[in-house]
Amino acid sequence: MPGITGTIISFNEEPRIAEAIASLSFCDEVIVVDSGSTDRTRDIAAACGARVISREWPGYSIQKNFAAGEAKNDWIFSIDSDERVSMELADEIVRWKKAPADVSAVSMPRRAFYLGRWIKHSGWYPDRKVRLYDRRRGRWTGDFVHEGLTVDGRIHGFRGDLLHLPYRDWRDHAERVERYTLLAANAALAAGRSGNPLTLALGPPLAFIKAFVVQAGFLDGWRGLAIAYMGARYVFQREFRILRR
Repeated sequence: MPGITGTIISFNEEPRIAEAIASLSFCDEVIVVDSGSTDRTRDIAAACGARVISREWPGYSIQKNFAAGEAKNDWIFSIDSDERVSMELADEIVRWKKAPADVSAVSMPRRAFYLGRWIKHSGWYPDRKVRLYDRRRGRWTGDFVHEGLTVDGRIHGFRGDLLHLPYRDWRDHAERVERYTLLAANAALAAGRSGNPLTLALGPPLAFIKAFVVQAGFLDGWRGLAIAYMGARYVFQREFRILRR
């Protein structure tokens, strides 16, 4: 039966870290790598039974790979502080531990809670993520806001949901769009990409149509409209930042 280490990277997550750790009850240990929180994140994490490591922020992928390297087990379950493992997913993982398949990693659907309701469409679901992996055959790559797992080998799929609580409210969503578009623009510029007025003009409406119509965001009601708007706003701000450099 393989042991599993749950890993979380954190910064000022006092309101959310305890629930994130509690949802990892199926893990044999939990590691929290904190990048200098000024609130009670580290104290709460330690009180919840996690092993807390303080480390300066080097970037998403580097920090997540560091956390995996500190684990006692080769199998890693990586979540962010705004994610929770559903009971259905936890039960599925417990069953898997008793008879693990010969795979390098496991993916799972991620369901987001947005402005008071779980989102079923809008391109936000099933939004499968690979979060359970063998660190000997998987590694986080990329950075800025687009880090992901690169896996060498077969990936199995779970059916239970990983729950995501991405935004506290509308203002939080807008502030993150502002922050992440700056990071995305810097990444594009570092890769040598230049701005394109046509992309600035056509990208936002196409992003809106994709989310609201093609990905059935209209079935999510006014929340789907809000998601489509924010998606268009993200594309506009990213392309505007690239073009004006």
